[in-house]
Amino acid sequence: MAVVTSELEVPSSVSAPKLFKAYLDFPNLAPKVEPDVFKAVEYIKGDGGVGTVQQATLVDGSTNKVTVDALDHNNLSFTSTTIEGGEWMQNLESATYHVKFVPDATNQGSTYKVSSVYKCKDPAKFTQENAKLADEYTKKTFKAIEAYIIAHPNAY
Repeated sequence: MAVVTSELEVPSSVSAPKLFKAYLDFPNLAPKVEPDVFKAVEYIKGDGGVGTVQQATLVDGSTNKVTVDALDHNNLSFTSTTIEGGEWMQNLESATYHVKFVPDATNQGSTYKVSSVYKCKDPAKFTQENAKLADEYTKKTFKAIEAYIIAHPNAY
């Protein structure tokens, strides 16, 4: 099985703890910040901790299932794996995301860091270019969450 990896870093004016808390609230937040993408996100197993399975229903009717593999409140990090999904997952066994929110020197801003690992069924059908496209989608979602926090500074 081939593996494709990517790294994404996005600076933010929002503090790392606020961003981490917002991401923990993804089932509630995602449909608010990207209503053109997410119809609903719900827990189908667990309560958000390690072992939780979330299902996102997209506006096109497709669904994605994501497991929470690791969660570290002290280091503001988590790992999740998409195990089922729409069309883009047809060429993947799984897509694992190692996410960390790193405070800047002032603790007022932060850097959003994502290391992605794509386990490919057929390496010819999921390439580094596909990983770059996935990073752009991830960045778009991050920017939507960041904008929500900036517009609602007391939310998290």
